[in-house]
Amino acid sequence: MIVDAAVYRSGRRLSDIETIDQVSHAADGLDSFAWLGLAQPTQEELLRVLGTFSLHETAIEDAVNAQQRAKLEENGEVITLVIRTIFYDDSKSAISTGEIICFLHKSFVIIVRHGDGAPLVSVRNDLESRADFLALGPFAVVHAVLEKIIDEYSKIASELEKDVIQIENEVFSESRNSVSKKIYSLKREVIEYRHAIEPLIMPLQRLMSEGRHNFPATLRPFFRDVSDQLSRACEHASAMDSLLTAALQADLAQVQVRQNNDVRRISAWVALAAFPTMVAGIYGMNFSEMPELRWSFGYPLVMGSTFSACGLLFYLFKKSKWL
Repeated sequence: MIVDAAVYRSGRRLSDIETIDQVSHAADGLDSFAWLGLAQPTQEELLRVLGTFSLHETAIEDAVNAQQRAKLEENGEVITLVIRTIFYDDSKSAISTGEIICFLHKSFVIIVRHGDGAPLVSVRNDLESRADFLALGPFAVVHAVLEKIIDEYSKIASELEKDVIQIENEVFSESRNSVSKKIYSLKREVIEYRHAIEPLIMPLQRLMSEGRHNFPATLRPFFRDVSDQLSRACEHASAMDSLLTAALQADLAQVQVRQNNDVRRISAWVALAAFPTMVAGIYGMNFSEMPELRWSFGYPLVMGSTFSACGLLFYLFKKSKWL
C-alpha cells in the first residue's frame, strides 16, 4: 500500500502532485525531491513504483524479498539502506522483527516497510513542520527514519531490562522453583534483538563516511548522534545478554545448592534413625543369654542412652545447619 507520495521543494510540500508519474517528473528540479512511503506493499505496487524511478533490478529484488540483514549497498547513484525494525509484545515477552528499506537518491527517497515496527507517519508530519531541516533533502528524511527506529530500539531495551531484572530477582528469591526455562526464553529474545540492531552499525558508519557525495555537511552531527545512540543500544543489549548468562549459571548453581541441602537433610535424618535401629537390632537378636536382659535398670539405661545419643546427633546436625 502506498501510504503517501509527495514532492518537496525548499522543504515545502507541493500540493498539486497526485500521481506517481507526476511525483517522478516533479522531482527533477535542482531544489526538489520526491518522498514516497510504502507499507506492506504488494509485488505489483513495488514494481510499478520502483520501476517508475528506474531502480536497479537488484534494488527491486531487495524490496520484494524482505527479512534481510541490515546493510548498505550502492547501485550507481542510488543507495539502498536496509534497517531492521523491532516490535516487543510485553504480554508474551516476545520480539518480532520487520524491515524498512530506504532507496536514497539526490532527487528522491523511497521508504518501503515490511512487517512489524513503529509507523513512520509521525516522521513525515514532524519533518513537514521543520521546513528548514527538510530542505536538506533525502538524507534528512533518512536521518529522521533512523532516529525514529533507534528510539524504538532504546524503548524495547528498557522493556527487556525490566524482564531481566524480574528474572534476576526470581533467581535469588526464596522460591525453590527453577527459572532456567524463562531465562533461556528471554535470552533468545535478547539475542534476536541483538541480531536486529548490531549489523546496522557498519552501514550507518559507511553512510556518514567522510567524502560521500551529496551528503550535507550540516547533517553529519545529527548522524553521529544517531550512531552514538545505536552504539549505546548495542552495548545495553550485550550487557543484558551477559547478565542473563550469569543469571542462568546462578540459577543452575542454586538448584545444585538446594539439592545438596536436601541430601544433607536426608542424610542427617537417616543418621538419627540409624542409632535406635542399631540398638533395636542388637536387642532383637534371639539369644537367651544376654547380661542386660535380667538387670532391672537395663531397659531404662538403654532407652536413656538411645535418646541421649539421638539428641546429641540432632544438636550437632542442627549446629552444622544440616537440619
